[in-house]
Amino acid sequence: MSTLSTLTTDTIRIEAGDDGVVVLTLDDPTQPVNTMRAGFVADFDRVVRALQADRETLRGVIITSAKSTFFAGGDLRELIQATPDDAEDVATSTAANQAALRALETLGVPVVAVLNGTALGGGLEIALACHRRVAIDNPKAVFGLPEVTLGLLPGAGGVVRTVRMLGIVNALMNVLLQGQRHRLAKAVELGLIDEVAPDADAALVAARAFIADNPEAVQPWDAPKHKIPGGAPKHPMFATNSPAIPANLKKQLKGAHYQAPHHIMCAAIEGAGVPVERAFEIETRYFVDLVCNSPQAKNMTQAFFFDLQAIEKGGSRPEGYEPWRATRVAVLGAGMMGAGIAYQCAKSGIEVVLKDVSLEAATRGKAYSEKLVAKGVSRGKVSQDKGQALLDRITPSADVADLAGCDLMIEAVFESTELKHRVFAEVEGVLADDALLCSNTSTLPITELATGVTRPEDFVGLHFFSPVDKMPLVEIIRGERTSDAAIARAVDVVQQIKKTPIVVNDSRGFFTSRVIGTFLNEAVAMLGEGVHPVTIERAGEQAGYPAPPLQLMDELTLTLPRKIEAEYRAAAEREGLAYQPHPAFAILDAMVEQHGREGRSGGAGFYDYAEDGTRQRLWSGLLEHVTSGEADLPLVDLVERMLFAEALETVKCFDEGVIETFADANIGSIFGIGFPAWTGGVAQYVDQYPGGTTGFVARCKELADRYGERFVPPASLVAKAEAGEPLRR
Repeated sequence: MSTLSTLTTDTIRIEAGDDGVVVLTLDDPTQPVNTMRAGFVADFDRVVRALQADRETLRGVIITSAKSTFFAGGDLRELIQATPDDAEDVATSTAANQAALRALETLGVPVVAVLNGTALGGGLEIALACHRRVAIDNPKAVFGLPEVTLGLLPGAGGVVRTVRMLGIVNALMNVLLQGQRHRLAKAVELGLIDEVAPDADAALVAARAFIADNPEAVQPWDAPKHKIPGGAPKHPMFATNSPAIPANLKKQLKGAHYQAPHHIMCAAIEGAGVPVERAFEIETRYFVDLVCNSPQAKNMTQAFFFDLQAIEKGGSRPEGYEPWRATRVAVLGAGMMGAGIAYQCAKSGIEVVLKDVSLEAATRGKAYSEKLVAKGVSRGKVSQDKGQALLDRITPSADVADLAGCDLMIEAVFESTELKHRVFAEVEGVLADDALLCSNTSTLPITELATGVTRPEDFVGLHFFSPVDKMPLVEIIRGERTSDAAIARAVDVVQQIKKTPIVVNDSRGFFTSRVIGTFLNEAVAMLGEGVHPVTIERAGEQAGYPAPPLQLMDELTLTLPRKIEAEYRAAAEREGLAYQPHPAFAILDAMVEQHGREGRSGGAGFYDYAEDGTRQRLWSGLLEHVTSGEADLPLVDLVERMLFAEALETVKCFDEGVIETFADANIGSIFGIGFPAWTGGVAQYVDQYPGGTTGFVARCKELADRYGERFVPPASLVAKAEAGEPLRR
């Protein structure tokens, strides 16, 4: 009796055929997807040992899945809990998993992975340990090693195998360093997938055919004369170009220190210069260091997996309401934001009426979609037919009557309460009786805007970010009279158009605009203190912001924060409260009023711009009129002032009830306003600071003593620090 015939496991079904081909079906009954949790790893090891024991009668192995996806990767719930004290255990379990996969690929018989759907991370690593990868033609399936986006690296041989399959540079650039999730065609082009079959039956036939035709299949790197494509580290061809790899990585990261890309690069290059078994040991060492010793890995895993998952599952969506889908949307205003919203809605299958004051203006708005579609067609990302179908769903109009029956309204006109009220009054009566009413605004209070409609309970703020087609976040704002039903529908709509929703309560500036303003203001204030503008920009890059602060201020315009500040001042005066302006506004006032520099849209700001709007260089007049550039402040202070300013404002937003969940704060800050990803988000940044809230509060007091009372921590945070409690709620 064979060993396999008597073996049963909890997560792998075993079917041994009379032809000597064993089919392993991955199927963890405790989870909706298969993951590389401890139970699976133990089962897989037992199965591989049984395969080895039955080697004499074995002709081949097929690995497939009973889930809608092939395999989802490592169990992050286990990894995120690891501490430095767990390093030995993590190393042992990782090495054991690698050994099982290594035993699989050296069985001496062909092993084929039949990929019925997505294979990411550990799932693709299992497939890479097979001699052939046959994927079912599934348009939703993606393939890749996205661990770097979680602050980790592939720990089940993914670095070692992709480097030996694709070459060092190709593996790093196309798979490892950016964690790309490739559609099937691209995965085939790269060599991650060998063959595509139309359905499951055909895929199994193809797998059996490969087994029959390749009875002695081995991995390329186990062949006697195998050479790494592009050369090993000592090869002259590679050695000539190798210094450019860390330089390009540094450029890609813009000076910010991300640990995972560094570890991946080291594991790839070091591993390529040694035998494959030693390469696995090197990969394990770097993997364990990230899992057990890297706060970045904990932060990014928390944000990009757990927090994002909580949002995607409707964590902020009111319960008790049926899912809702919009069918026809009235987009009011065909400027940049309205045009982008129209494109995104049409791309998601919604019929769009794009209305402006004239047909010409509305048609220009549709031209934005035409440009994006043409680009997609030229790059092969969308077919001509699908692109035309998208455009056919957008109807430009200047006639209110064309909005009849729309079940969703998204207003995107100029930021003026009076103008928005006029637009609402003009169109509300034409829409469907129960249409969801939304306003795209970044600062105007939703409760005040809702006074312009007859159904304020159905009125919601939808704050899109520019450019709409690229920015993943939408901030949903609840007004004082907004109903739970409206919020539920708003969440559904945002997810329908494939964006990530966060839900906040009404406040001037809401959450995202309020928080990002503190970051930009702090950078501008540094100019007034005599800090050189280049130093400020470099500090922003080293902090990990995607764009330097003065450059970003130019993009948003210098006039917008002055307008917002004036509104805050007026509100404080109405309420009889003392108002202390931020020191940045003296600089902004001078830039606009004395030097006529309003930002990129005005042709001049902190930077100079060419006639076509191309950014040139920092304005030389900054050193003559604005700052001495001679102040020698510690770089760590410059970096942390930006980060702390946003974190402290977030704590105030929690205190005021503007934002309610940790997940919304973290994802909103990263996806919406570019808070550095390595922190795990603006709220996570407080908890992960050395010493937790206690250390954070102590540092606040240091910054307050040096740079002003705006760094004094709120009483709520001080109380948590004194109690040794985290900010996370």
